[in-house]
Amino acid sequence: MIKAVIFDMDGVLVDSEPFWQQAEMAVFPKYGVPITLADTLKTQGLRIDHVVQYWYSRHPWDNASVKQVEAEILDAMVAVIRAQGQPMAGVIPALTQLQQAGLPLAVATSSPAILMDATLDKLGIRDYFQATCSAEQLPLGKPHPQVYLDAAEAIGVAATDCLAIEDSFNGLLSAKAARMQVLAIPDRDHRNDPRYVIADQRLGSLNEFDLSHWQ
Repeated sequence: MIKAVIFDMDGVLVDSEPFWQQAEMAVFPKYGVPITLADTLKTQGLRIDHVVQYWYSRHPWDNASVKQVEAEILDAMVAVIRAQGQPMAGVIPALTQLQQAGLPLAVATSSPAILMDATLDKLGIRDYFQATCSAEQLPLGKPHPQVYLDAAEAIGVAATDCLAIEDSFNGLLSAKAARMQVLAIPDRDHRNDPRYVIADQRLGSLNEFDLSHWQ
């Protein structure tokens, strides 16, 4: 029986993958990176510094620092979130169901705090969560489990008593490494990915979420 629920943000609370794709495809080509829409899926679920380093190692540029490119992508992301951000299907009903059940809720994201804050404010869901944790300042982001362990500690619940809700395989690995139960909601590009068999449950969207399954 779970005692708390920890949500990933990108791809779970907000359909931000298209936003990341927009930002990456607007910025990387300026520095000579021949990125395509399909290429953006290779780094899904990774922290922004790891994404930029991934492409820098393959197509190094010399007209800006890695940190400058990170900042440029983040600025583009914040602008798109503020303009287009909407809760994903089933988010509000699921949050309401969990809140009414009295379960503590947290966010554990690889995204920087500036994006987390912009998203929670734009969606109007900040008050559902007792804690919000970003892997921004950690030595490693997902698939390392630290951000999930930090979120569990922040709400005072053992990691083994938490349910994590994830969309990416890197996030799934992160939560599993923290010894949490995991509900996976893969996007359509990964819906048939056999690696997701390690999730405790797989759904098409949060519209299908039923707390009784976990009780």
